[in-house]
Amino acid sequence: MVAAFESRMATEMARLIERYGGQPFVVPALREVPIQDNPTLLRFGGRLIDGQVDILILMTGIGTTALFDILRSCHPLPSIMAGLKQTAIVARGPKPVAALKNLGLTPTLTVPEPNTWVEVVSTLDEYRPVKGLRVAVQEYGMSNPDFLEALKQRGGEVFLVPIYRWALPEDTGPLKQVLDEIIAGNIKAMLITNAAQVDHVMQLLEREGLTVQFKEACRKMIVASIGPTASERLRHYDLPIDFEPNHPKMGVLVKETAAQAYHLLQAKVPQ
Repeated sequence: MVAAFESRMATEMARLIERYGGQPFVVPALREVPIQDNPTLLRFGGRLIDGQVDILILMTGIGTTALFDILRSCHPLPSIMAGLKQTAIVARGPKPVAALKNLGLTPTLTVPEPNTWVEVVSTLDEYRPVKGLRVAVQEYGMSNPDFLEALKQRGGEVFLVPIYRWALPEDTGPLKQVLDEIIAGNIKAMLITNAAQVDHVMQLLEREGLTVQFKEACRKMIVASIGPTASERLRHYDLPIDFEPNHPKMGVLVKETAAQAYHLLQAKVPQ
């Protein structure tokens, strides 16, 4: 069995695992909770229209779409477009780029793979110094203190534009079930596609008093991470990372993990 914690792309993940010969056990570890009555976003809209945003960093595709949907419900579209013409738009990878394209917009800068906050900062460094500039960051579920601190150290006036936050699923039963299967040794591989998945899995394990057992089980199975951001969270909890694909994409993760699975499992067997 292969465990994964997808929510929005759960069906696609299960199909991919089956396509490459695995038995999927896909359960959500995340739930997106929209931030209602968002005064911060409304203030951002006013600043954008008044030409008081020098750089707008878009971190996710769904967040980009939601941001502009809310802005258009509060402000005339021509005013929004006029504000954007005075603003450098930074897209963290292909998903915000696609969301912008649907809106008829093209980013000023596109951050290259693996699309972590480190690449965001280095892309900005190559573009122009942010010292004294007003930098808006569209957040995606949780803040990244290291990223924000890096912008502030460079002298940017940083303000956050949160669209939604992450929460545990309302029904954690399926998640508990898959974690029990992992601890019992019935799961051969675990696929991590989002850093927040790791936080929520560990949060639930700590609540149940099963952290030690889970970490021990992970040393006997394949732990595959979609990319550097997810890997960073795995290392934070002292969890192993056995595989990371060439490109941080879900399909590539499943395909390449499947191709390496036999050798990765053999390396786990005590000699």
